[in-house]
Amino acid sequence: MVLVTGRMFRSVRRYAVEAGIDEPVVCYQGAVVADPVDGRWLRHVPIPLEVARETIAVLNAEGFGLNCYVNDELYVAEITPEAKRYADFQDLELHPVGDLLEWLDQEPTKLVVIDDPEVLDRLEQRMQERFDGRLYISKSLPYFLEFASPDVTKATGLAFLADHLGFARERTVAFGDGENDIQLVEWAGHGVAVENAHPRVKEVADFVCPSVDEEGVAQTLEAYLHSRT
Repeated sequence: MVLVTGRMFRSVRRYAVEAGIDEPVVCYQGAVVADPVDGRWLRHVPIPLEVARETIAVLNAEGFGLNCYVNDELYVAEITPEAKRYADFQDLELHPVGDLLEWLDQEPTKLVVIDDPEVLDRLEQRMQERFDGRLYISKSLPYFLEFASPDVTKATGLAFLADHLGFARERTVAFGDGENDIQLVEWAGHGVAVENAHPRVKEVADFVCPSVDEEGVAQTLEAYLHSRT
């Protein structure tokens, strides 16, 4: 089993270790593939510095604060209630640095804006139009809008890992629910959306399983293992 997530490596690593998963994990929407046992990064595709700085400038001009991820640490201009809720949600340390645009001198792994879903829907559309082809832009949860390198999706991260570990795309089963899972579910030989998934995930899926509340992923895996026996 492979974990594929938008979370930081330091956030997901403890869960992988607790679950006894020693295969590399795909995190940061696919920008990082890392070994949960020894901590090595096998793949890192950050946002080009000039594009990241342009993104921060545009967001600042529109009045949005943001999270900036560098070297698996979380940096913010200041600790706001939104940033604190996000950090507490994932048990992370916040590093306030003042003016992010002035501070940033390394390519960040990703950027995230936190706001109401309707506000982010409109922002996503504007940013897609401005950065067409220069950024990967997607929601992970309704109130998180994420920005990464244009070469990054969960699918590219998993494709890298498939080559690294030697498993075939055609024999891969991938489960997803959020907007940032569209490419992942589409890439896999058997793409599965849970019933409560984003409509676009369900459109590209080969199969729709019961919802998260009904433990649809577990049901599907158990049915598959039962059929094998």
